Amino acid sequence: MKTATRFFVYALIFGFSVTPVLSQEQLFPIEEKGKWGFINKSGKVVVSPQFEFAERFAEGLAAMKSGGKWGFTDPTGKVVVTAAYDKVSEYYSEGLAAVKKAGKWGYIDKTGKVTIDFKFDFAYRFTDGLARVYSAGKWGFVDKSGNLAIKAEYDGAYYFSEGLARVQKGKKWGFIDKTGKMVVDFIYDETFDFAQGLANVRKGDEISGKWGYIDKTGKVVIEFNFDRAYFFSEGLALVRKGDFKSGKFGFIDKSGKLVIDYQFYGADHFKDGMACVSTSIDTKNLKWNYIDKSGKVVITKNFDYMSNFTGGLAKVKSSDIKAGYTFGYIDKTGKYIWP
Repeated sequence: MKTATRFFVYALIFGFSVTPVLSQEQLFPIEEKGKWGFINKSGKVVVSPQFEFAERFAEGLAAMKSGGKWGFTDPTGKVVVTAAYDKVSEYYSEGLAAVKKAGKWGYIDKTGKVTIDFKFDFAYRFTDGLARVYSAGKWGFVDKSGNLAIKAEYDGAYYFSEGLARVQKGKKWGFIDKTGKMVVDFIYDETFDFAQGLANVRKGDEISGKWGYIDKTGKVVIEFNFDRAYFFSEGLALVRKGDFKSGKFGFIDKSGKLVIDYQFYGADHFKDGMACVSTSIDTKNLKWNYIDKSGKVVITKNFDYMSNFTGGLAKVKSSDIKAGYTFGYIDKTGKYIWP
């Protein structure tokens, strides 16, 4: 994995961004003495640490591991879906979760009932009523009845987002709609999902290629001027000028205008009005701060990894974490609310 790309995916690996549950308060996973539970936004422990691992809540349930197997718990800590699966999708989406058993993937509802049989080599969450699945070396999309809604004929495929999905044939990427119709032809060397009406796409190889943005008709709306570009979030997109090792990140608006200058060696997208960034010269040991949309640094504690703010909290690691804990949560003032 290339260095600058790794900066971005750190958020996915370590961040544990959380989505709202259907209860009155949002919960956040915590680890204490090797066991996992949940706190609320004020830092109060709502579900005492008892699981081998726990994921974020979504649609009222969270994936948890117990006895070496995976199931789902509700916001009170009650196990709703027995831990009986080898793997699970990170969270429920559109009422279903992908689960793996005996080497194959299928889908269950929120009671644990199997709704789509275990027949896929890989299966992922539903978005826009369809889920991407992998069988016999190809990717396609199923509906909630388990029927193949879009033929498994692609070498790569990702989630539907804003009505379109990126798919790959050979080494090129394009976009299809929910009927399987080609909307943007296979002309790009790399693409990402549509977000806020635009998709970041690349022409050329990973080293020398350039990134720009297209709309849903395939029209180029921001020219191919960037050495790396990411999706729009809260009206801004993270972009980089320069190579993987020495390039710097900044932020553009949807007109392509640079609104926060190229000054960061690592950065993540905006969420809850803030973004995690690093100005560390030592790219192997980055330290992370938080900026607002003006580019002003608003939290300056030099955390050891990046994590988005979601629901008013961010998961962080730092030398000032309470002894015996590997991570904690801060609020938007930078104050620890847990541990």
